[in-house]
Amino acid sequence: MKNRKLASAIKYSSGDPAPELLASGRGREAERMIAIAEKVGVTVVEDAALAALLDTSAKPGDFIPTWCWEAAAKALAFVMKTEGK
Repeated sequence: MKNRKLASAIKYSSGDPAPELLASGRGREAERMIAIAEKVGVTVVEDAALAALLDTSAKPGDFIPTWCWEAAAKALAFVMKTEGK
């Protein structure tokens, strides 16, 4: 079986207890999420391990679990550095 593409959208706001999972998708839905993000200028970070963790451990609207914090922090730090924040 071919590996299906996974995508997750997370956000972190100062004061939140953890990053929040905004959306998650597989296959065509994941490809559509990525295309929309790129179209509107959202930085896309490829991290298959983080996407797989989030796919199985959280649902949209949840704060991500503690065991995902380190990987999410690295992705968010990359985004902040890329965007000059």
